[in-house]
Amino acid sequence: MNTQKAAKWFGWIILIVGIAGFIPGIVSTTGLELGIFQVDAMHNIVHILTGLIALMVAPSLGSTKTFFKIFGVVYAIVTILGFVNGGMVLGMMMNMADNILHVIITLFALYYGFRSEGGVAAM
Repeated sequence: MNTQKAAKWFGWIILIVGIAGFIPGIVSTTGLELGIFQVDAMHNIVHILTGLIALMVAPSLGSTKTFFKIFGVVYAIVTILGFVNGGMVLGMMMNMADNILHVIITLFALYYGFRSEGGVAAM
């Protein structure tokens, strides 16, 4: 999958996840989305904004690569803080399932941010 297509898929998925985080029934009374991931309003807003940004930059390969680089580094920091702190991270509630998912998202973002594609240098 090319980087721009990855940004479109990623943007739609994370946007939908963020919106779903506000829907009772998808989120339990204890704040677990799909009964697994700890979410709160701040967490959902971050997902919605991230999804919208990914969709906005997707038409431009350069912007998409920059987005994934920055997003990957930020998520790496959030992931480390999640494993170290547990619970509250940068004003958002997180659990171990979130931390593991954040590792996967970090690797995905850094891969698409730094890989070489169609003659476009990774750096």
